[in-house]
Amino acid sequence: MKKCYTVEEAAEYLGTGVRFVRRLIAERRIPFHKVGKYVRLDIDDLEAFASAGRVEAFDRASVRRYVRRAS
Repeated sequence: MKKCYTVEEAAEYLGTGVRFVRRLIAERRIPFHKVGKYVRLDIDDLEAFASAGRVEAFDRASVRRYVRRAS
């Protein structure tokens, strides 16, 4: 069985506040499960959410191209 987190556990896992996780749920930006009156978040969904926000770093050549386009 997969590990499901409570809202509080999910917030700790993501390193955010509980309020942020509740907002993600309310805006339906992250999948969740309702178990009666309780909300549970799947660990795989949390990892997918975190990796979707990943921003790759620039190398020196890319920075130069980016700066030239901006000016």
